[in-house]
Amino acid sequence: MKKRYNLTDLDCANCAAKMETAIKKIDGVKDATVSFMSQKMTIDADGERFDEIMKKVVAVCKMVEPDCIINL
Repeated sequence: MKKRYNLTDLDCANCAAKMETAIKKIDGVKDATVSFMSQKMTIDADGERFDEIMKKVVAVCKMVEPDCIINL
């Protein structure tokens, strides 16, 4: 299952890269992209566990960029 989310207050490209790398390490995530320029995140993950995976994605993003909001 692939979904795209808008991001709010993603402050730098380096943080976007760190978030993307960390998200890709989460079990069940097939692919992920985080774009600083467009303030968007695309997640391709196991559809049966998508909600559980997104909770982990949100937690990872908060560790890297506490002010960033994922508009679910």
